[in-house]
Amino acid sequence: MAASHMLFCFWVLLLFMNNAAGETRHYKFNVEYHNVTRLCHTRTVLTVNRKFPGPRLVAREGDRVIVKVVNHIANNVTIHWHGVRQLTTGWSDGPSYITQCPIQTNQSYIYNFTITGQRGTLWWHAHISWLRVSIYGPIIILPKRNESYPFAKPDKEVTIMFGEWFNSDPEAIISQALQTGAGPNVSDAFTINGYPGPLYNCSSKDTYKLKVKPGKTYLLRLINAALNDELFFSIANHTVTVVEGDAVYTKPFVTDKLVITPGQTTNVLLKTKPEFPNANFLMAARPYFTGQGTFDNSTTVGILEYEHPSHHNHKSSKNLTIIQPVLPPINATGFVANFTGKFRSLGNAKYPANVPKTVDKKFFFTVGLGTNPCPKNTTCQGPNNSSKFAASVNNVSFQLPTIAILQAHYFGQNGVYTTDFPTQPLIPFNYTGTPPNNTNVMNGTRSVVLPFNTSVELVMQDTSILGAESHPLHLHGYNFFIVGQGFGNYDPNKDPLKFNLVDPMERNTAGVPAGGWIAIRFFADNPGAWFMHCHLDVHTSWGLRMAWIVLDGPGPNQKLQPPPSDLPQC
Repeated sequence: MAASHMLFCFWVLLLFMNNAAGETRHYKFNVEYHNVTRLCHTRTVLTVNRKFPGPRLVAREGDRVIVKVVNHIANNVTIHWHGVRQLTTGWSDGPSYITQCPIQTNQSYIYNFTITGQRGTLWWHAHISWLRVSIYGPIIILPKRNESYPFAKPDKEVTIMFGEWFNSDPEAIISQALQTGAGPNVSDAFTINGYPGPLYNCSSKDTYKLKVKPGKTYLLRLINAALNDELFFSIANHTVTVVEGDAVYTKPFVTDKLVITPGQTTNVLLKTKPEFPNANFLMAARPYFTGQGTFDNSTTVGILEYEHPSHHNHKSSKNLTIIQPVLPPINATGFVANFTGKFRSLGNAKYPANVPKTVDKKFFFTVGLGTNPCPKNTTCQGPNNSSKFAASVNNVSFQLPTIAILQAHYFGQNGVYTTDFPTQPLIPFNYTGTPPNNTNVMNGTRSVVLPFNTSVELVMQDTSILGAESHPLHLHGYNFFIVGQGFGNYDPNKDPLKFNLVDPMERNTAGVPAGGWIAIRFFADNPGAWFMHCHLDVHTSWGLRMAWIVLDGPGPNQKLQPPPSDLPQC
């Protein structure tokens, strides 16, 4: 009896330890070709496990995730787990030539990381060139066992991923654009869960339908996986309650339309109408754009379809009224500022907002477009047909090295990158006024080095060079707090007086306002090499990117782990 009692106690203890420590979840991602037809165009698309969008990765907070990625295509590939903190596991972060060399054809790499202190919606995507246009999927992090959401449990959870479809090969598009210096061709459609919807040619059958019941609550996990476009989204005749952004719970607020930048996720609660409404409701997404170039000015729609209570003897859904939503104008910067300003962290005892109250290091970065001169004896199709489009941070257009920065940092290899990234613009100018005559950028692989646990304040200022536009900046390896934002030029004397240090929103991706600025703070508590870049891939390709190097801390859990044995070689 005593022995069996001890055994029982042992199993209970083991169960408790397993619950506390989390499980290990194994996935296999085969990167392979798959023929997909949209808009009556069939194209060989690069996918994971022949799915478009790719498979869901589901885990709980505290779980260890092991993903074996096998490359069966001709392109080099890497996978980034967007928004996962990767505490001390920078080797698994995924941006090519920053934390790893890419996985070459017929090679594999095992990504191995633990999800610590995070729960909610994130996503994964390829992180080399423009491959993420079709290599992407959701990450759903459930709360720990016996933990609940800080809002009423929904009746059902649904993932909605926005994407972009190109009739021709996106790799050829960006390759040609970088060669000629011109802006790249834009996409042919936006998609909801891979489907363009009936407003596009030849696409009425390729429409996403969300079937709902009256009087229920649905948690919609919205993810913007589009390549180059921020998107407005609305469901006709319905409001939603925003409860989370970038896997951080928010103080709930109600809205009938929202904006979401590439890289961002937003969780909303949709309460359906109490009775069958005798109508179908369109869910629509279209771009927010303020720049000077061309863009895909089209709209993707899905259908919110109510299940009829009797199923039988009712009008076919084809005969039901279809109600369309009203979306903001394409360039509705005021709406965007107002909407993003509504996000607030819960900031309570269970989900505190640990924003740095004092700052060790301040940085001021300009972000925007610029030019590179046309190489001798060639013609270019960039600005004035005499230069090439470029983009920069503090006028430095970042060049990717040929060896991963994290490897060079860890093994002390010289000549791969420099540590002299400017902490402020070298030549100040009226950033949102008349642009300077010389718009040429500097080129280099420059980084900022931060001692462990430095408290950082970074102000990012949009410029009007070649047009003021919004830039969704994503910082790898971190969440940051958005303590302030505004229009015009940042005023270092007046603007900090208005900073929110009580319940600022915590995110991994945030839009630098068109013709404005954003101020963020974070503790540099994760050692490694961390990419920061615009999540509009055309701007990333042009050089709107840089790297932070965070040094090891003194404690055993404050050091970058050694590289795995299967780390790909360049």
